[in-house]
Amino acid sequence: MYQTLVRTVVIYACETWVLKENIKSKLRVFERKVLRIIYGSAKESDSTWRIKSNDELNRLIGNKIIINYIKAQRLAWFGQVHLMADNSMVKKVYEWAPALTRSLGRIKNRWEDDVNSDITKMKTTNWKDCIGNRPKWKEFVEKAKTSLKL
Repeated sequence: MYQTLVRTVVIYACETWVLKENIKSKLRVFERKVLRIIYGSAKESDSTWRIKSNDELNRLIGNKIIINYIKAQRLAWFGQVHLMADNSMVKKVYEWAPALTRSLGRIKNRWEDDVNSDITKMKTTNWKDCIGNRPKWKEFVEKAKTSLKL
């Protein structure tokens, strides 16, 4: 129920999100609250009840936590964009570079920076070759859903 109903509504259009730490934290808290409501408490051998731990909840959903799922969706979209024809509008917008310079101050994370960070955390150096090979890229994206490195 959680993965088919709740998660799909929460992560609508997540392929385009830039995940900041405060958003990640809010998503983790939300996921834990929902999972604890769905799966309930655990009964101990001495007939007492306790709240399930985060590790128990992770095992119940197969380590497919919401943050990794969002990152995997972004990687899938990244692969799609790179395989698009050069004259497609999405590819033109992706490759477009503004003529202006960035504003002063700390540099803000961009979507592409986040995706490149995820790729380096997964320790893939030949991602351009991997994108060209659809089954290999799909396997890479599926591995990202359960990866503890992300």
